[in-house]
Amino acid sequence: MKKLPILLFMLILCSWSAYARQADVVSPDKRLRFRISCGDSLEYRVEYKGRPLIGRSRIGLDIPELPHGAPVVLSMSRRSVNGTIRPLYGKTERLSDRYNELRIDFAGGWSLLVRAYDEGVAYRFVTDLPGRIVVRGESARFNIPDDPGVLFPETAALTAWELAYVDYQTLSAVANGTRAITPALLSRRDGVRVVIAEADVRDYPGMYLVKTGRGLHSDFAAYPDSVAMGSWGNFVSVVRSRKDHIAETSGRREFPWRVIMATDDDRTLLNNELIYKLSSPQAPGDFSWVRPGKAAWEWWHDAMLPGASVPSGMKNRNTALYKYYIDFAAENDLEYLMIDAGWSDIFDLSKVNPQVDIKELVRYAKQKDVGVFLWCVAHTLVSDPDRYMRLLSEWGVAGLKVDFFDRDDQIAMQWYEELARKAAEYRLMLNYHGCSKPTGMQRLYPNIVNFEALRGAECSKWDLTANPEHHLTFPFTRMLGGSVDYTPGALRNRSRQLFKPLDPGLPMAQGTRCHELAMFVVFDQYLAMLCDSPAEYRKYPDILGFLAAVPVVFDQTEVLSARVGDYAVVAKRHGNDWFVGGMTDWTARSTEIDFSFLRPGVTYAAEIFRDGPDANLYADRYECERRTLTAADKLTVRMAAGGGFAIRLTPQQ
Repeated sequence: MKKLPILLFMLILCSWSAYARQADVVSPDKRLRFRISCGDSLEYRVEYKGRPLIGRSRIGLDIPELPHGAPVVLSMSRRSVNGTIRPLYGKTERLSDRYNELRIDFAGGWSLLVRAYDEGVAYRFVTDLPGRIVVRGESARFNIPDDPGVLFPETAALTAWELAYVDYQTLSAVANGTRAITPALLSRRDGVRVVIAEADVRDYPGMYLVKTGRGLHSDFAAYPDSVAMGSWGNFVSVVRSRKDHIAETSGRREFPWRVIMATDDDRTLLNNELIYKLSSPQAPGDFSWVRPGKAAWEWWHDAMLPGASVPSGMKNRNTALYKYYIDFAAENDLEYLMIDAGWSDIFDLSKVNPQVDIKELVRYAKQKDVGVFLWCVAHTLVSDPDRYMRLLSEWGVAGLKVDFFDRDDQIAMQWYEELARKAAEYRLMLNYHGCSKPTGMQRLYPNIVNFEALRGAECSKWDLTANPEHHLTFPFTRMLGGSVDYTPGALRNRSRQLFKPLDPGLPMAQGTRCHELAMFVVFDQYLAMLCDSPAEYRKYPDILGFLAAVPVVFDQTEVLSARVGDYAVVAKRHGNDWFVGGMTDWTARSTEIDFSFLRPGVTYAAEIFRDGPDANLYADRYECERRTLTAADKLTVRMAAGGGFAIRLTPQQ
């Protein structure tokens, strides 16, 4: 009789193991299915509308303290959530947080958490081990059936995220061993798009994807062993050698989410906030002081102000010049001035360039309700964050553009979070530049208003990569992780035939002027630079009026039409006003806008910027039309090659 409890326990354990050999998690709309199998190892599959997206693929953590051999299931639990997330700011005032979840607890102190949303599925590991642990590796495999096309942001290094996406017609065309950052997008022949990404990366290295055979597998920057100053001007922390593991961390923790999104409607990718939803909720404390906005900025156009009353150019960056920019910002309802490199010693932010009186500029700007952002190098700020942030906060600085991280190993990922936490204490906003791709940390710390991590407008100064095809690619891929620091606003707009990179000097931009205006609607950017010269904007009062009016945060976003790499038409509402932006690649096309998203029975004053008749060649030519529109109206707009349009809709009294 004494053996009976033991036998019962063994029977229960065996029944759990048999029951858990395969378990499914299905999205609320029933389209997505995640299947987990517990045999000799953990394997999963993903289906969309009954079609296989990810074939049987192995996943696991390599931690010495975890049991070896087949996983033993102790318990399983399920829950369904139907809630609402209210971001502090963004492109919508509320997000539906609706998913089904499965948790499997295994013997030895570890668990697997799986969620299925309508937008995608995700899984993460959880450990409950004492003390500190070493993670030797993590296996995340994505076996891909049917050889789809792939948009692959390739990188041979572990230091770059400002990449062009390489468009392969088939996955098999990608050479084995090729590494890419995430998100990466697969295009199936049945019209389904699949995006592989990650979310909630904290105290852990970022995930890369490596092509192997018929699929992809995870890759991570190993834990740094030795570092030295190097790269650009010897102010970047460069890893010289690495250890044989990827992380040293707490044994009691949640690991990042591995995310697979799927859709057969490209429009949904421009409204997919799954990475944000999966990320850690907002940190305790008051973030009401965070103020997204637009900024005047001197760096892109080399501080050149043709016809201005003050000497201009990079050699004349001084207090008087920056007051000119502050006046421009105040006159046009821009919330900020961004002061880029040169205002201080790169290695010591307290050593200010004597030609630039930061305290006086902050005082002068504050009188005009303009805040000041300052550029700095990541390593300098990381070296003594309290000292520098306290100093800058005492000066009254609004935020920092932190540049040249150039890493996403575990130590670097700790930097991002520690700087955000410290900056929140000192009420400083952060614009991360030269950084790894975002994975949702801006939800935890909403004082992070932007990430770069994409090939931006700066590249117009030296190559051809910042082009309309690129502009219609990263909103469906990189922008899934969060807002971008693309820095639009160029007014020397050129067609493909007439564009030439130019640096130094006043650079050009590829695509039409209306294509450029549409970026302020289509792109998510919670600190939006106006990259061109104030002197250039003042030549076009109608353009400047639109740029002054268009907000950076919205209450509602409606994607009217979209196709990855080809075109996007997006309508966004702020209060009672609507803004519509449309963009096309190098293919000229027409699109019909259905204004049924407007409030019924209300007449709106519409200001419509569209490409001029000869904008295919002369990209800076445009037309501005003013008329009234209602929810019953439709409008056909022609977009030139590399073209677009922008519309402002204001309800009439």
